[in-house]
Amino acid sequence: MNSAIVRNLLVRGMLAGLGAGVLALVAAYFLGEPSVDKAIGFEEAHAPAHEHEVELVSRSLQSTAGLATGVLIYGVAFGGIAALVYCFALGRVGRFTPRATALLLSGCALLAVYVVPFLKYPANPPAVGDPDTIGKRTTLYFLMMVLSVLLAIAATILGKRLAPRFGNWWATVAAVLAFALAIGVAYAFLPVVNEVPADFPATVLWRFRLSALAMQATLWAGFGLVFGELAERLLNPGPAAAASASTAAASG
Repeated sequence: MNSAIVRNLLVRGMLAGLGAGVLALVAAYFLGEPSVDKAIGFEEAHAPAHEHEVELVSRSLQSTAGLATGVLIYGVAFGGIAALVYCFALGRVGRFTPRATALLLSGCALLAVYVVPFLKYPANPPAVGDPDTIGKRTTLYFLMMVLSVLLAIAATILGKRLAPRFGNWWATVAAVLAFALAIGVAYAFLPVVNEVPADFPATVLWRFRLSALAMQATLWAGFGLVFGELAERLLNPGPAAAASASTAAASG
């Protein structure tokens, strides 16, 4: 794959990430923000009077412009990174079309980068978690994420090596089972973190975590669909576009 195609895919990946970020922003605002407001209300109601602090940034600004800025920047950044990974994976993970490869990559990335770490260390709303352990919790989460990504890569390599001997179906089954077993071992050995206050509303916690998962699913699904279409048009242009390009090359 030449540098011009990589550059074009990178730009398309960032644009697709921006579009997916808009979709994720809608999900975060309508699904996540109500739970955040309730969690903040719980925190304020249980804090001593002398611990109330003046907000440097208003809650309304945080839930609108602040949320939009964070989500959209994240979408553009992860879109660019995902596009570079796509350039490496295209043609190496199987004989899939550019569109199918983008969807497959997005689904696997959602699973390895977010879902697997989320199941071990789920997202928490405000008022949940000890401020003194935030460094430890962050380290554990990123360790789980790195392990998940590395194990997913190892499972992919295992599946490709087993395919010539056992066929694609059984090689895939073996790779998935090996990945699940390794993740289970990681879950068992990594420490458990449970700092939810005893009187914190279970419904608020559940809805917040569900909204966080929905936001990420929206982001990755949106990216896979948009980027897949853009990559398909670039790498597999229609007959008319291909003929036009051939004519232009011949005349030049």
